[in-house]
Amino acid sequence: MEVVRSHRKPAEADDVVPTLPLYLSAPALQVRLEDFELYAVDRLRVLKEISDGLSRGKKSDEMEKLVRELWKLHMSHPHASEVVNKDIISHFVLRLVYCRTEELRKWFLSMETSLFRYRFRSETHEAQRALMAEFHLPYKTVTSAEFENVKDKLSQVARSTGQSLSSGDGIFYKVPFEEVPELVAGRRVYIQKGQAYVAMNQVVSLVVTQFRFLLSKALVLTNRKWTTMIREQEKDRLTPLVESLSSSYLGPDYSQPREFTEISLKDIDQVAKSSFPLCMRHLFEKLREDHHLKHGGRMQLGLFLKGVGLKLDDALAFWKAEFSRKFGVERFDKEYAYSIRHNYGKEGKRTDYTPYSCQKIISSMPGVGDHHGCPYRHFSEEKLRAALGRMGVGSRALEDVMEKVRNKHYQLACTLTFEAVHGTSYDAGINHPNQYFSDSKKTLESRNNANTA
Repeated sequence: MEVVRSHRKPAEADDVVPTLPLYLSAPALQVRLEDFELYAVDRLRVLKEISDGLSRGKKSDEMEKLVRELWKLHMSHPHASEVVNKDIISHFVLRLVYCRTEELRKWFLSMETSLFRYRFRSETHEAQRALMAEFHLPYKTVTSAEFENVKDKLSQVARSTGQSLSSGDGIFYKVPFEEVPELVAGRRVYIQKGQAYVAMNQVVSLVVTQFRFLLSKALVLTNRKWTTMIREQEKDRLTPLVESLSSSYLGPDYSQPREFTEISLKDIDQVAKSSFPLCMRHLFEKLREDHHLKHGGRMQLGLFLKGVGLKLDDALAFWKAEFSRKFGVERFDKEYAYSIRHNYGKEGKRTDYTPYSCQKIISSMPGVGDHHGCPYRHFSEEKLRAALGRMGVGSRALEDVMEKVRNKHYQLACTLTFEAVHGTSYDAGINHPNQYFSDSKKTLESRNNANTA
């Protein structure tokens, strides 16, 4: 696949070259397939951390610091000359990944715009002006004479926002007020005859608006190319990779138990109550109640139990004890035992199957009679409130969880549930049911040790 980088005129000796690409167009770059995926995954880590930060209500300066740290952690390269290439390649790969549905486009547009915003703010004023020039924004700078005429008004606005006029470094742009709605809404600009006077330290609003507009158009065009040409042409090479990246789990591997490596059948009910996340607790309770789960539920719960340390012999005994109460031992051995051994890599291709991540569970589509999936997404509000109440989530925390659910921040809702149940803050964020279990056990173990000390 050809990946593109933005056109820029060769820099003159005294030119300021920004480190932030605009991703406007892309001459061909040869990209190795492994770099295609690796770069995209690194950038996706950054975008998902930005999403978590915004969902948690981090302030602007906190987000700017977070983006700097994330960029340094995930988007560096052993060869300095390749850093910009990695930036550009990863953007265009994810543009291809996230162009395919309206929901994917909306998320990618929002996260890339946020990333661009905070990276732009970290640039020098000279680099910011160079970026504005690349966007060909039609705004004129305020002349010295005009600046003197409105200086008092500009000073009043600056003081009302807790700044001094000099913080804008003396450069202002005149912009139609309807093009900077967030500045107008915050009363952070002086308006005269329909023109907003935008200080240099506020131009991020102008540039981000333009960036978002152009990227939105580009995503629609990319989707058109994907559906009419690329998907079929690359069906044996890139298409499977592109279609899987948007739902990729980027955290630790839980195919094998990590800590607290075994759970016994005699303790499983107690452990389910204290340390299972809601999705697994619901499946566990339904299995105990109905003595049966459909295939989706068996897979979701079975692989989770494998990941938390339930050994194969115990797993067979556990499932047999329940299913035989409804179907008898003979039918269990004939119809269900094979799939359990298969999940543990003891049948068929001997594949060691991995427990489902939050993303996989959230994206599942349970039907009538199914109990798998994510309760935060798939339960009705009444049913979810009742389930959280049974877990011991208090009324105040419950409202916080429901707010995140209404905003479709399902993993953050689960994180808040963890905090409410365990009475502790949890900054890591829940990305996997087995992560919830592991960290729950750690928290409870630490608390027990403190109480016995």
